[in-house]
Amino acid sequence: MINEIILKYFPGITAIQKDKFSLLKPVYDRWNNKINVISRKDMDNFYLHHVIHSLSISRIISFKPGTRILDVGTGGGFPGIPLAILFPESQFTLLDSTGKKIKVVNEVALELELGNVIPLNMRAEEENGKYDFIVSRAVSEFGKFVQITRKNVSSLSVNPLKNGIICLKGGDLEKELASFRSKVKIWEIRDFFSEPFFKTKKIVYLPV
Repeated sequence: MINEIILKYFPGITAIQKDKFSLLKPVYDRWNNKINVISRKDMDNFYLHHVIHSLSISRIISFKPGTRILDVGTGGGFPGIPLAILFPESQFTLLDSTGKKIKVVNEVALELELGNVIPLNMRAEEENGKYDFIVSRAVSEFGKFVQITRKNVSSLSVNPLKNGIICLKGGDLEKELASFRSKVKIWEIRDFFSEPFFKTKKIVYLPV
């Protein structure tokens, strides 16, 4: 059965998407018992803390078919896996330098039949492919992250939002984003989702 919070915020999803979102937690429960990629206590809030948080990116952009997205430091597959379910006609490359995490990503993608997910086990510095957007969830300090990944942003934009970097961040970002103040756009996730968890969560977008 699909988690109610998915339907609360994404009532228009297809039957296939409902099935895939319903399967997400059982699949992660099973793999998390073998390879711990999500803290045990956090699994109780799996859909809110991981799935809905990942899907907040869809509130600022609806990826066009054919859009290429690189999820850097994906860990167990966030935000990439939920976004790949929501945007089945876009291609998601999920990169992480830790092999066991990418193994989980690969197995989850296989079990959910996500043909638009490509797992990649390497460091971001080593990846030279071009993508429309780079996404991440609180991987590292923003300036350092931009320095490493901006080389991967394609110059040809196909979406209304110019190609660039989209990061899910939390807390006070004033110091971290000081040198990007005139360039970045920031959205408060609490404006999209009402749960207290999102009170300090933000989406940071840097056009490249």
